[in-house]
Amino acid sequence: MTRTILIVEDDLGLQKYLKELLLDNGYSVQAASDGAQALNSIQKLPPDLVLLDLGLPNMSGESVCMEIRKKYPSVRVVILTAKDGITDIVEGLDLGADDYMTKPFVADELLARIKARLRYQEGSNTKLQVGDLELDNSTLEVKRQGKLIQLTPQEFKLLQYLMSNQGRILTREMILNRVWLYSPDIETRVVDVYMGYLRKKIDQIAPKKLLHSVRGFGYMIKN
Repeated sequence: MTRTILIVEDDLGLQKYLKELLLDNGYSVQAASDGAQALNSIQKLPPDLVLLDLGLPNMSGESVCMEIRKKYPSVRVVILTAKDGITDIVEGLDLGADDYMTKPFVADELLARIKARLRYQEGSNTKLQVGDLELDNSTLEVKRQGKLIQLTPQEFKLLQYLMSNQGRILTREMILNRVWLYSPDIETRVVDVYMGYLRKKIDQIAPKKLLHSVRGFGYMIKN
């Protein structure tokens, strides 16, 4: 099955290069130069993945990302932008992006990121459960003891990876490689920060702790 990618980029020269790169690698490609045009294109025919610049005219890439995540949760979003600060990266991921790459970029790495995100989308089980904690990939809902827990998209992806490997120790490097695709822009300490976020939302509402640190190794979830 041919996958469809929507390029949202106002630099027409770069847009043309990306379109040719993706077409040469077997993808079906759509293109948009601003946020409104992108959302209109998604409404007509949702792509499998959106390659999104943040510095768009009229409507910011951040707003586009939030709209995609709210209305089309199954569409993968890879941000490709010149904004390279750690704050920009964390904010982009928290908006709902599945990955974040900075310009200038290496074509082979971009293709590998896209391929990995599409493969990760295919491999997700519909429902996961650890004890009284439930995660539903189809509705993007997380519940503990039947109570709905609100997670950011990046927290959801981290919990999804942990629950898919229940009882297994996951190193920070393994988590970075799966959840963040080991981007050189993202440091291992980001894993610790997001684990702290998850603990507050998952373990502080119930007497039994499910998330565990394994000193010198990483993290695991177990009942």
